[in-house]
Amino acid sequence: MSSATLRFVERLKDIDAAAWDACAGADNPFVRHAFLNALEESGSAVPDSGWLPRHLVLNDEAGRLIGALPMYAKGNSLGEYVFDHGWAEAFERAGGRYYPKLLVGVPFTPVPGPRLLSRPDENVDAVRSALIDGAIALAETSSLSSIHVNFLGNDEATFLSERGLLRRTGLQFHWRNDGYGCFEDFLETLSSRKRKQIRRERREALAAGLTIRVLGGADIKERHWDAFFDFYQDTGSRKWGSPYLTRRFFSLLGERMADDIVLIFAERGSKPIAGALNLKGSDALFGRNWGALEYYPFLHFELCYYQAIDYAIAAKLARVEAGAQGEHKLMRGYLPVPTYSAHWIAHEGLRRAIESFLARETPFVVNEIEALAEHAPFKMVE
Repeated sequence: MSSATLRFVERLKDIDAAAWDACAGADNPFVRHAFLNALEESGSAVPDSGWLPRHLVLNDEAGRLIGALPMYAKGNSLGEYVFDHGWAEAFERAGGRYYPKLLVGVPFTPVPGPRLLSRPDENVDAVRSALIDGAIALAETSSLSSIHVNFLGNDEATFLSERGLLRRTGLQFHWRNDGYGCFEDFLETLSSRKRKQIRRERREALAAGLTIRVLGGADIKERHWDAFFDFYQDTGSRKWGSPYLTRRFFSLLGERMADDIVLIFAERGSKPIAGALNLKGSDALFGRNWGALEYYPFLHFELCYYQAIDYAIAAKLARVEAGAQGEHKLMRGYLPVPTYSAHWIAHEGLRRAIESFLARETPFVVNEIEALAEHAPFKMVE
């Protein structure tokens, strides 16, 4: 790797899309050039919203891109879903300056996936080492407090932990497809009480005469994005005050990633009144955003969880990842799984404090995953 060169790029559109995607791979749609570039071009992940792109790319001696980090300088911790606000407050109370920091990940997207992107025909460990060393060098020369690599894979988390970064464990709920032929096959694996509950919820969600429409590819028109953006704004304004994503983001997503989109609407007559946006990977369906303009009992569960399971079974996808948080997913067949982040901290005192905090937090999270799994709704196996 001695002849490879590192450089920082402030706009993803200045990086060749095919070269970036050769490093990102095809499994996870959120690290693809089209998705990340849509966030920037739409004005969603830009300096005005707290995301200053500082993408790091590694080129070999022939100029071929062989590695990349989707990276941003951040002046806050909004839109990240790995919460370090307490770390920031403690450091600043002690007289330190936590912001700006560096964030490696996908803005507004708590979906696990690759973060240290490398061409598979390269020495992956060497590329990863060069990338993280480059990020640390930037943090040191710019007097930045920290680097945070969020929602990375377990192998990447292990790699960075071995290089001295602090490893943090989180929790999500994912549904696993055990080769089901239909939704009823899945229900048959649940306890009788839970089967009845889910069947009742599905009936009541549509009891007012609502119908379900599943859209993808060229079937998604601008009028569908208009409707979905209204849903998204309603949910965003209730959850965090102002939605992160702009209306243009959804148009760009539809233009550039139509075949990866699964848009599920609930309609009253011909009018969409609620919707859930999903993206497809090579073996998973990823639930991202949802919203509704009218309230109906259990409609959120129907669109975001049960319809996602229906789709995954029909498409023979291995799992459904339905986003961050939500113990209510457990009783609907979504099981607890660990997620990971890795953290480089410049200040030795802050590093020791965070390391001590993680030594207490990690066993708690692991125990919580084990305890939740014991309350899964599946039949007991003798």
